[in-house]
Amino acid sequence: MCGIVGYIGEQDATPIILNGLKRLEYRGYDSAGLAVLENGHIEIRRDAGKLSHLEALVQETPIHGRIGIGHTRWATHGEPNARNAHPHIGSTGEFVVVHNGIVENYLSLREELQAEGTEFKSETDTETIVHLVEKFYSAEGTLEGAVRKTLGQLKGAHGIVVLTSREPDKIVAARVGNAGGVVIGLGDGGNYVASDLPAILEHTRRAVFLESHQMAVVTRDKVTLSDIHGNPVPVKVQNIAWDPVAAEKGEYRHFMQKEIHEQVRSLTDTLAGRVDFDEGQVTLHELNLDADKAKKINKIIITACGTAEHAGMVGKILLERIARVPTEVAIASEFRYSDPLVDEHTVVLAISQSGETADTLAAMEEGRKKGAMLWSNVNAIGSQAMRIADGCIPMQVGPEIGVASTKAFTAPLIDLYLLAVHLADLRGAIDVDQRFSLVNDLVGIPALVGGCLDREEDVLALARKFMRMSHMLYLGRGINMPIAYEGALKLKEISYIHAEGYPAGEMKHGPIALIDRSMPVVALAPQDPWYDKMISQIEQAMARGGEVIAVATDGDERIPDLTDNILWVPETPWLLSPVVTSIPLQLFAYHIASLLGLDVDQPRNLAKSVTVE
Repeated sequence: MCGIVGYIGEQDATPIILNGLKRLEYRGYDSAGLAVLENGHIEIRRDAGKLSHLEALVQETPIHGRIGIGHTRWATHGEPNARNAHPHIGSTGEFVVVHNGIVENYLSLREELQAEGTEFKSETDTETIVHLVEKFYSAEGTLEGAVRKTLGQLKGAHGIVVLTSREPDKIVAARVGNAGGVVIGLGDGGNYVASDLPAILEHTRRAVFLESHQMAVVTRDKVTLSDIHGNPVPVKVQNIAWDPVAAEKGEYRHFMQKEIHEQVRSLTDTLAGRVDFDEGQVTLHELNLDADKAKKINKIIITACGTAEHAGMVGKILLERIARVPTEVAIASEFRYSDPLVDEHTVVLAISQSGETADTLAAMEEGRKKGAMLWSNVNAIGSQAMRIADGCIPMQVGPEIGVASTKAFTAPLIDLYLLAVHLADLRGAIDVDQRFSLVNDLVGIPALVGGCLDREEDVLALARKFMRMSHMLYLGRGINMPIAYEGALKLKEISYIHAEGYPAGEMKHGPIALIDRSMPVVALAPQDPWYDKMISQIEQAMARGGEVIAVATDGDERIPDLTDNILWVPETPWLLSPVVTSIPLQLFAYHIASLLGLDVDQPRNLAKSVTVE
């Protein structure tokens, strides 16, 4: 969850680390800190709160050096205060560590170390790591040996970066399990370490990704890899195409707003190179799927968390309707505990923006153990979910900085549609005419999304009207039921307004009791096969004195007779309607949060990449 940056080279490490942390602040903003080796001594600056507090502290008491590490924290153990902020330093002041993950056995380790006379200065699980490294250094004789020995004592998943004044020419980084990524950036005159690519893209496009149970020794001009047992591992360098300018807000007030508006481009990019409209053909090169493999699949399990799970719920309908493959959606955090019925004829498809979500990676591991084929739909190039999968569908949306996912929600809707068409074609579940028709429906999708974005002022007007509400109920049916869930999630995660997504047909089995003037109902009622049923639900809500906000298709003549609160969307083929119905709900949540003066991009208690259980 936390953000990590390290640098060793010819330049001053402090501004490099601070700028890198700024690009990773979305991963956690409870506290921030950095450690720099200055004149042979480790100097630390850290503070609670957002990165701006640390920047002010460094400005007051500057530190400079050519090697250092930094951290922005999302708290798991210990209050989010300065004392618990990373980096954590050992008793001698010669060893310092930053960490992403949870030391599951930290209490027993802490007790052992305290019994040996170690004094702890924080309440964090991370501090046990630096004391263990310090303890083992004298016996092992090298920093990498001490880190290796330490990792053998820790339970749980970890990404750690360590340096010591005793060996001022190196940084040691390691990854164990699914606690988030560790990437090494190869630069001219220096090298970089980070938990995510945006931190280093302004300096280099050459990257080395650590796999689980690997360690890197990073010097100013060299990177050496090994497994945690000390066996050498070849260094595989990847060239990254992302433009760091894409991670800037540009003309927009917030990253979230920018990313909502980027969806015309991101969906265009999603289709590019995959759809041949002249031939009516879908090609997914990275999926590594042929007709023989496709015909052996008898079940697909989509596993994901949060927003990605809602995309998966739409995917289930698409895969069953188009490809005729039985499909389940499993919450990733529950999947591995359910003893799932999975075999070699099952595909486990993981959806994750970061590709580093711990629960999703654990679900993939469970699928692998049971012999399933693994697919992933990820945005972060080189992420763990991408690397361990048998096939992948990259989202191709570029960096998404806002914690509340937007473009990394709509892109998977298209990706899953493409998968359904591709799979149906390989399995012979559709004929040529059906395939052409399905592919042709994709032509205008980016423009339809653009049409939704052109109506932002209308959404803003409704946001002003409803911004003071304390509760909202979102209703949907069929393929737009997951969009009700997603709309409610967007509202509560950035505006802190209690909102519930609910199957509209179930309203009368409980939630209808809540409906009154203080409980607005957002009803998804586009022109799809469930339209008449949704009209009935709207009428029921109105009859109970409720105030309804309808998401409706242009030209609908019935909706205006029922409510004046309408979010209009262009007419869209119903299998693709979730792409357009989600846009006004994203904007609605965004503008309410913005009008309330809330931190849209960094909502409280949340972080972009959830790399802990």
